[in-house]
Amino acid sequence: MPEVKVNLGKRSYAIIIGCGILKQLGGYLTKLNLGTDAFIVTNNFLKNKYGAKLSCALSCAGFNPHFKVVADSEKSKSIQTASSVIKDLAKFDRKRKVFIIAFGGGVVGDLSGFVASVYKRGINYIQIPTTLLAQVDSAIGGKTAVDLDSGKNLVGAFYQPRLVFSDIDFLKSLDREQLSSGMAEVIKYAVIKDMRLFNFLENKHKEVIAGRTSVLETIINSCSKIKAKITSGDEKEASGIRTILNFGHTIGHAIEAAGGYRGYNHGRAVGLGMIVAADLSRRLNLIDAKGAARIENLIKLYGLPAKIKGLSMDRIIQAHYHDKKFSGKENKFVLIRGIGKPKIVRNIRLDLIKQAIARIV
Repeated sequence: MPEVKVNLGKRSYAIIIGCGILKQLGGYLTKLNLGTDAFIVTNNFLKNKYGAKLSCALSCAGFNPHFKVVADSEKSKSIQTASSVIKDLAKFDRKRKVFIIAFGGGVVGDLSGFVASVYKRGINYIQIPTTLLAQVDSAIGGKTAVDLDSGKNLVGAFYQPRLVFSDIDFLKSLDREQLSSGMAEVIKYAVIKDMRLFNFLENKHKEVIAGRTSVLETIINSCSKIKAKITSGDEKEASGIRTILNFGHTIGHAIEAAGGYRGYNHGRAVGLGMIVAADLSRRLNLIDAKGAARIENLIKLYGLPAKIKGLSMDRIIQAHYHDKKFSGKENKFVLIRGIGKPKIVRNIRLDLIKQAIARIV
């Protein structure tokens, strides 16, 4: 099975990628010596569909599984839900050696990682991502967080998992919209770091949309390698290298927040944010119109929206002021000088930002 390493010294861990590999999970956990009691955070759909298989994989290897179900919604990434999970975890953690399993998509992964980072000042956790978006992005790198009403991911910590276990079989349960949402992050990686992946996505879009396993494995492996390399070189965004992973996210997060985390999910919002970032790059003469159009066309090719419905520019602008990359009154955007060539640009004029947002409203 493909295995990608995130190299962080004592905090290093592996990303295991394969199809139908859940039954091998117990062997990996035994070697890691994380604990004996697995506190599994998931949603009701995944528990009903895969809970028995996951329980069997764990119990057959000598682990004691316990499920904590949270709502399948961005609303679960809240202080209130985190508090509920922590209280149930404390009840379960009596005369036990407990570790957390994040079994789900980005919401479950971010929430579980945050809980793991603060409970008893930090306990072991692993990621079993079940969506494409989580397998290529959010499960890797140790960013954990919950949202506030004023903005996304405002309360969190860098806290690395001990293992990421990406079973492509889980992606078979995704509908077309969930798959296209995950492709937003894949496109992001191609735009900021990998021209060959960008070409691959253009040429293989029918196979990707059809969910062909071999094509998805290539994509997940490529994105995991990019994320692992960037994280290994800049774990906490201290040098700015990791900041390039936020391409499309400044306006994307603003769209999510402005819609109350109901109108546009993360992938669809990031797709729109990438169109804005590409247009800003064009307006600042970093790329030409052809390059910006190529990015927008790829986003459309995967069924992601290119226009916003039900959100005003003013609400998006107000929400974008809460972006974590702001330094005082100075904004910071990840733009591009060409496909595979990211550039961090600070203090962009508000009128240019509004003109770029006008492209999607």
